[in-house]
Amino acid sequence: MTYHLTHDPEPATNAAALDDALAAAVASFSADLAKGDLHALSIAGESADLATMGDHATRILGGAREIFVLGMGGSSLAGRALVSLRNDAPGDVTIRFLNNIDPVTWHNAFRDGDLTTARFLVISKSGGTAETLAQCLLALDMVTSAGQTPRDCVTVVIQPGPSPLRTLAEQHDLPVLEHPPGISGRFAALSLVGLLPALLAGLDAAAVRRGAVSVLDDLAQSGVASAPARGARAIACHEQGQVGVQVLMPYGDVLRPLARWWVQLWGESLGKDGQGSTPLATVGVTDQHSQLQLWRDGTHRHMVTMLAMKLPLDTGPMATGDPELAYLNGRTMGELFHAEQEATCETLIDAGVPLRRFDLERVDEETMGALFAHFMIETILVAHIMDVEPFGQPAVEDGKQRARDRLSALQT
Repeated sequence: MTYHLTHDPEPATNAAALDDALAAAVASFSADLAKGDLHALSIAGESADLATMGDHATRILGGAREIFVLGMGGSSLAGRALVSLRNDAPGDVTIRFLNNIDPVTWHNAFRDGDLTTARFLVISKSGGTAETLAQCLLALDMVTSAGQTPRDCVTVVIQPGPSPLRTLAEQHDLPVLEHPPGISGRFAALSLVGLLPALLAGLDAAAVRRGAVSVLDDLAQSGVASAPARGARAIACHEQGQVGVQVLMPYGDVLRPLARWWVQLWGESLGKDGQGSTPLATVGVTDQHSQLQLWRDGTHRHMVTMLAMKLPLDTGPMATGDPELAYLNGRTMGELFHAEQEATCETLIDAGVPLRRFDLERVDEETMGALFAHFMIETILVAHIMDVEPFGQPAVEDGKQRARDRLSALQT
């Protein structure tokens, strides 16, 4: 994975002060990592838990034809990003992520399903997330109505300590796996939250962590010259100017779910104290037709991060005798794909839009682990520079409490 600041028209800013802030952020991050305060990233160097995860994956897969991962936000987005790497083949177990509580989607998911071969993985760090509790209650009712024993069908991931979900699990004698207590949901990609779904999909969890370690090693060896630090500096610099929207644009459908994971990571970590920029998940080439006009000729409030990947396969050449389509004659779809990718870079650079680019030789477990680590480190460093605490989400908690209050009011 090669990282470039492809086009970085640095706005007028106090560069020396920014360099000092970055150096302080890197030092603080490194000290916290050494003290064990950043388990979300130091877990990348661990391996003892992988065998236990593998055992649980084998148990869950036994007799399963369809696995439903129930969880909100960080409890499902990383796992979904990893499972996207799997090329489904006939006979594979289907893995579905139900990360919303739209009743229509829920109904359709089970309308024609066979609950005797369905398994549920319920993930909630706090154990008090109303949406996940509702999903779990409905799943328990469905498997019981289908004549199944809940313990054989439902597994729960939750942090240690009392919580409504733990009580529910105890009442139904469900297997409970411990969510690392010091890792918040959106930073849990390298824990069992991301890796257990990956194992269920037949992926290499150890390789995910190896990729993350490579980024941590880069930071340890290169400090402010490492890729995450350079990225953090560029972002902080442009956000001191007029940039207010951070765009992540992977070229390739396999990376769509990663962009959704990043949106929560960025928005929930940095949108505090009147600060923060809007994260926007897009995909190439699709969003050339919906967003590029705005980025290039609009308000110039956007900074674009492109994930450029080499395609693992391609079509055969196209054939046409139409002179107007001569540029397509003899070309493959992959060649058109790459041409549009390069053209997007060129047109953004020509318009002065800040652009950075990751060139991915391949998209596999190790690459995904490196991307997880890069974006988590980068986010934490930007938070230090902004003087924002990256790990809480008080506004989210306020919204959750208001929803609970409204439901309680319906009962009076």
